[in-house]
Amino acid sequence: MRRAPSVVTPGNHDGVHLGHRALIDAAKRAADEHGWQTLAMCFDPHPTAILAPDRAPVLLTDMPRRVELLKGAGCDDVVVLPFDADFAQTSPDTFVERVLLDACHAKGVVIGPDFHFGHKRSGNIVTLREWGQRVGFTVEVVEPVTYEGESVSSTRIRRILKEDGNVEDAALMMTRFHEVTGTVVRGDHRGRKIGFPTANLDVEPLQLPKDGVYSVFGRVLDEADAPLLRGVANLGVRPTFRAGRSVEPHFFDFEGDLYGKRVRVGFVSRIRGERQFEGLQELRDQIDRDCKAAENALEESNRELVRWI
Repeated sequence: MRRAPSVVTPGNHDGVHLGHRALIDAAKRAADEHGWQTLAMCFDPHPTAILAPDRAPVLLTDMPRRVELLKGAGCDDVVVLPFDADFAQTSPDTFVERVLLDACHAKGVVIGPDFHFGHKRSGNIVTLREWGQRVGFTVEVVEPVTYEGESVSSTRIRRILKEDGNVEDAALMMTRFHEVTGTVVRGDHRGRKIGFPTANLDVEPLQLPKDGVYSVFGRVLDEADAPLLRGVANLGVRPTFRAGRSVEPHFFDFEGDLYGKRVRVGFVSRIRGERQFEGLQELRDQIDRDCKAAENALEESNRELVRWI
């Protein structure tokens, strides 16, 4: 059965940030005028992972979460198409025919000013508009959204997370806290022994903030009405114990067994970098200070950003 007419915004949409939301808002306005669907279109895997694997970015969101966020941002549906070496040879004309017309039934296309498509990015806005005039779809170009004088982009968000641990600016650009999701696995119980039990997360291979200590919100997934958790998390190699890399949140006032459960952690603020301590008492005292700093940061956080956790 053929899809209903749509206004589609094609792209990677990694992170579903302010720029992506501007595209979705424009598509939704155009679609609502005619009673059409608002669609986002993505490729999986990321095209760079096929075309230049050594330059492929570490993603901010996996595809199931991206679809969830895109729908939450206003899309009626998301078309996810497989990208492989054969598809990479697709001409711009074939891209329009197979993707925009056949897969999306596009009556309108909403894009950014740097949109290219087809083999070696040989299709551009001029190409797209020529096709639109020929077969009857509109093309709207939305200018980039800026934050502090620079365009908001997935690349920029990855950079500030990786280089600076700047989860605060990342959250403002994504309108949600940057997050990771992982299954709680058994660790060495060192945190429990010093009075700060942690959940050792086996996380998905997505972009993590720079090693350090962060205030966090968390939630157990796949449980109805799971409460919002508050805590502090350490990312890094645990140099005091030389215990290897980990992502370990400690949740305040939580009692229960998390082993085997999927937990989502949203990073609210960076408290400090990771450091090595001389002994357990020094570490214990620092964690106590970290918890107090995290509690203050969580109390002052923008609760509008919590809704996605």
